[in-house]
Amino acid sequence: MAGKFEYYKDGAGKYRFRLKASNGQIIASGQAYNTKESCLNGIESVKNNAPGAPIEEVES
Repeated sequence: MAGKFEYYKDGAGKYRFRLKASNGQIIASGQAYNTKESCLNGIESVKNNAPGAPIEEVES
């Protein structure tokens, strides 16, 4: 089974999404969205913008 995106309503009534690996572990999560459509657009944004994204180390 491949990884998958899940979206849901949180306790405050906002929509959120998470990306789960094939083993069920959450590997990424999104912000709170007011509408389901905005949440789904957030998922599409991750799918479109993440392939080939560079990896940067940030000094703390």
